[in-house]
Amino acid sequence: MFHTVPSVELTKKQAAELKRVSVKTIERWIAEGLLEAYRYGPRLVRIKADALESMGRPIHPNFEVGG
Repeated sequence: MFHTVPSVELTKKQAAELKRVSVKTIERWIAEGLLEAYRYGPRLVRIKADALESMGRPIHPNFEVGG
């Protein structure tokens, strides 16, 4: 019998701290469909750590910051 490891679920505050953004930014990402989140009841929202990690994307090597 195989046992799966449950994925880690984060609060909006924990997700914001990990990404170093505000909770409002996390809420905006969820509303825009950029970040997948799950609602458990009327107020409880959880974000899977895997979804948060997969948000980042590499910057093209020729990308110039500020220009």
